Amino acid sequence: MVSRVQLPPEIQLAQRLAGNEQVTRDRAVRKLRKYIVARTQRAAGGFSHDELLKVWKGLFYCMWMQDKPLLQEELGRTISQLVHAFQTTEAQHLFLQTFWQTMNREWTGIDRLRLDKFYMLMRMVLNESFKAVKVRGWEDRQIEQLLELLTTEILHPNSQAPHGVKSHFIEIFLEELTKVGAEELTAEQNLKFVDPFCRVAARTKDSLVLHNITRGIFETIVEQAPFAIEDLMKELDAQSEEEEEEALDGDESLEGSEDTRDLPSQRGSEKLPAGSICRTEPEVGQEQWGDDRDGPVLQFDYGALANRLFEMASRQRTPSQNRKRLYKVIRKLQDLAGGVFPEDELPEKACRRLLEGRRKKKTKKRLPKARLQHKKGKGDQEDSSPDPSSGVQRAWPREQPRGRSRGGAGKRKRTPQQPSGARAEVAGVQEPQKKRKRILGSRK
Repeated sequence: MVSRVQLPPEIQLAQRLAGNEQVTRDRAVRKLRKYIVARTQRAAGGFSHDELLKVWKGLFYCMWMQDKPLLQEELGRTISQLVHAFQTTEAQHLFLQTFWQTMNREWTGIDRLRLDKFYMLMRMVLNESFKAVKVRGWEDRQIEQLLELLTTEILHPNSQAPHGVKSHFIEIFLEELTKVGAEELTAEQNLKFVDPFCRVAARTKDSLVLHNITRGIFETIVEQAPFAIEDLMKELDAQSEEEEEEALDGDESLEGSEDTRDLPSQRGSEKLPAGSICRTEPEVGQEQWGDDRDGPVLQFDYGALANRLFEMASRQRTPSQNRKRLYKVIRKLQDLAGGVFPEDELPEKACRRLLEGRRKKKTKKRLPKARLQHKKGKGDQEDSSPDPSSGVQRAWPREQPRGRSRGGAGKRKRTPQQPSGARAEVAGVQEPQKKRKRILGSRK
């Protein structure tokens, strides 16, 4: 009797994760989380690279088999949060590294119907990876290790990442970083997050990658500059309000009179107007963000970012088209550092008028000659048509420059007027005879 070979637990879990039944897959995901927690708690019980590749193979096909958008979103959130089950930073980074390697390997086999849920999974994993760094207080070493991992697996020219993975990663990077760390990250830390894109944009020979980085990272920063400055002013106003309140509280504690003791309660009970600066919380039904944003945006030192980009773009190894594209971005950043916004160069009304004038010129150029002649013909016919409101009938022109008139209308001949009695007698007989005589005379 042949003894049954015991498979490693990673392979068993991967087989169950890729099962046909949803109940089996859900149980396997729960067991996988417990297995990760139990194994990483031991000092020598970490995962190897190959073991995590097998685990991600099962998780990939677990997502592949999942239908219905809400269930896909729930499963994607559960899978992405597995990174927090690892106890050490090295194990977390190895888990993230094997995820991106799995996506690079399997990307070409994903059909268009399943593409959206894997886009969502990439977004959620990137979000949770930022949260893992946030838990450790945005340490510089943690930031550098994460950025090195992402650069090696996705952005580097020698990486195996397809264009679809690179483009989506560049598109969602600032969005997910804003969701996680916009309220805590400083301008110096944000510059560290953007630095890999500066290096890749200066080195890459792929025009698509250069375009995506320029549009998805640098121009997005330029577009969000007014919102970032607005958020900064709000923070400064809030800090000044706190300092004033602390100063007032200190003065009130020094004074012992009852009137001054009642001042804080009076100030709290008074309702300030809606446009006052001292309001720290919005009223009920009033949105905190008056614009289309969902929250604060990332803060950047535009001068420092422009200097960093100039340093990378001015090197001899930088391709000429990269240098030309980056210099345009550098000028915009330098203008922002000097307080000049791109929106102030041309007002909205003037821009709209300019666009409308261009559109009218283009339509006139594209209008064919036949349509123009048709319009002119209509205008001539309207001018020559009689006006029914006025009792006067317009006279037709006696002579025309050409033999045939427009619209096929012949020349009208005036017949001598007859008395009404004679017209009634000869109306049916004599008129056709006259016409016949004229026709015969003309033939002779």
